[in-house]
Amino acid sequence: MPARIRRDDEVVVISGKDRGKTGKVLRVDPEHDRVFVEGLNIVKRHTRPTPGRPDAIGGVIEREGAIHVSNVALLDPKDKKPTRVGFELQDGKRFRVARRSGTRID
Repeated sequence: MPARIRRDDEVVVISGKDRGKTGKVLRVDPEHDRVFVEGLNIVKRHTRPTPGRPDAIGGVIEREGAIHVSNVALLDPKDKKPTRVGFELQDGKRFRVARRSGTRID
């Protein structure tokens, strides 16, 4: 299945505790159908400082958690509203297209 949502896309969360918030996709986990969105679904991780690893500091670390791809929608580049993603072929290449306005995404 082709990737409908990719890294650096602007998305809006359509369900869950962060519903209505928007952000940029930091990374995508296609194996588990999950995306990590900047500043959303913040989870706390309690870590212990590890001797021998100077970069591993201890304490409570906050970072973005995974969101299922079905709970986010791509923002239409034209009017910044949620849209579904379609595909069109041109010269043997496949391009993503916003279904709402028909504008090409990439």
